[in-house]
Amino acid sequence: MTTEHPPAVIPDRLFDDAAAEARWRARFHAPRMSVPDWALDAPDKNIYVSNSSGVWEVYAWDRATGEHRQVTDRPNGTLSATTSRDGTSIWWFDDTDGDEFGSWKREPFAGGQAEPALPDVHDGYSAGLEIGQRLTAVGVSTDDGSELFVHAGGKTERFYASKDDAGVAALSRDERLIAISHSEHGDSRHPAVRVLASDGFTTVADKWDGEGKGLTPLEFSPVAGDPRLLVLHERRGREELLIWDVERDTETELSLDLPGEVAAGWYPKADALLVVHFHEGRSSLYRYDLTSANLSSLDTPKGRIGGASARPDGTVEYSWSSAAEPTVIRSRAAGGTDSVLLTPPGERAPGSAPVVDAFVEGPGGRIHALVARPGDAPEGPIPVVFTLHGGPHAADEDRFSAYRALWLDAGFGVIEVNYRGSTGYGSAWRDAIEGRPGLTELEDVAAVHDWAVESGLADPAKCVVTGASWGGYLTLLAAGTQPARWAAAVASVPVADYVAAYEDEMEQLRSFDRALFGGSPDTKPEVYRACSPVTYIDQVRAPVLVLAGDNDPRCPIRQIENYLERLATREVPYEFYRYDAGHGSLVIAETIRQSAAEVYFALRALRLRKS
Repeated sequence: MTTEHPPAVIPDRLFDDAAAEARWRARFHAPRMSVPDWALDAPDKNIYVSNSSGVWEVYAWDRATGEHRQVTDRPNGTLSATTSRDGTSIWWFDDTDGDEFGSWKREPFAGGQAEPALPDVHDGYSAGLEIGQRLTAVGVSTDDGSELFVHAGGKTERFYASKDDAGVAALSRDERLIAISHSEHGDSRHPAVRVLASDGFTTVADKWDGEGKGLTPLEFSPVAGDPRLLVLHERRGREELLIWDVERDTETELSLDLPGEVAAGWYPKADALLVVHFHEGRSSLYRYDLTSANLSSLDTPKGRIGGASARPDGTVEYSWSSAAEPTVIRSRAAGGTDSVLLTPPGERAPGSAPVVDAFVEGPGGRIHALVARPGDAPEGPIPVVFTLHGGPHAADEDRFSAYRALWLDAGFGVIEVNYRGSTGYGSAWRDAIEGRPGLTELEDVAAVHDWAVESGLADPAKCVVTGASWGGYLTLLAAGTQPARWAAAVASVPVADYVAAYEDEMEQLRSFDRALFGGSPDTKPEVYRACSPVTYIDQVRAPVLVLAGDNDPRCPIRQIENYLERLATREVPYEFYRYDAGHGSLVIAETIRQSAAEVYFALRALRLRKS
């Protein structure tokens, strides 16, 4: 980088009112945690991740003694971890400053020195891990493709390699079978599944549903000797469940009378499935009895299920939140009694405003958006921020978000658009962006923007577009292709120059991009040019803030520097916030700094706050 870019301004405080200032910061600082994950053969041995220390790290919980201890303590945090099946050890992924490139470490559950878990496996990006009693299967991705290894009896052996994206997906309870996900057919967005014998690695069964129809292996039955594999399919235009007996090569599709899409996991006795149902931005839990085919609701509140699993006694533990209510870890006994399972130490986050649904007709069909309005907002049009989710294969949900709440506190309405490309609305909706990514999603954003203005919600002169990752990419693309709509653009860890991003990003994403764009920049140069924000930089009129991590393998820093070098030649106000981490930060103080910079930038751009 040769240009000294204007730095982002970090305000000492966003609000003059002391209570308001304390409230928004308290939401970020409030301790949170994930649903506990326990060892398969030792259910008292649990791990979870929490921000209690101010950084997201791994924690151990021994249910027998009640003891909790912090396992990892790294400057940029740790999210990926699991336990061995017997509960004697904890494995966590060790990368460098958030670059996602590294290897698995292992340490005793009760504490002790961490050591390389698989010293004979080279470093790379994680591509799955399954730990058994006698063998471990692990996947590694590098610029050369994917490699899968088995470690058993003190020996490590590579059993699969491909230039295409692949990963370890599941290990049978008796450790005879290994399920892998692969894209040998050239489409990592719609993978196939293969099951191999762990003794000799011969193929036991293969399944691919054909072009544009993915299969996602979830998990084997938890009963030893049971070769049934739970799989997601999309044969009828949405993600549904099937159970595949891989040794008999027979399958049972489960037709559930639910709108939207589902995922699931086994109950411990393999007699039922715990189904997570997603529909129009909200999720709920069901129990599906495999003998009677009875589907029964667990009556979870309206909102978002952030994770769920069934204990050996049939108790279901899950994470729940809504836009108005912060996350809580709950437990529902087999008899139906619901209670709080765990509460991290410290003050609970202050609540926020609820979201309501908006359905807008767009060029590709009905668009679903979630809308929140400040409680003290005046009548008539107000400033509105459109927060565009990442992925692109993800969705905005009715979940608690300190980030959304901060924009509301600052006086903005918030609109979250589940544009084409989002998950939960069927395969056709998700795949509609193929061959024209970015531009397609922004057609939907424009339709919702028109609705917001015409309905009297949004002041057309005070609309902000923002997002992170794929949402950051859409933000910069919107600033260039829809300049009349936006008064400010705030892009975090974005794709800014797609060709340069492709050259530098991790191979798993290059594989994804080839499937999404229809090829590489060499074979589809016009598509990449048409869908790259840097192409439209001369049309950008609104002030732009860009935030980026030095070690980001997903949206690498060089392509962002390319964009900023071009932007610096324009007479457009812009600022740049650069930090020492990867694709976002797990450090709460850093998240607060970035969030304050974003909102303060928008307030100044809209002249709602003096510089």
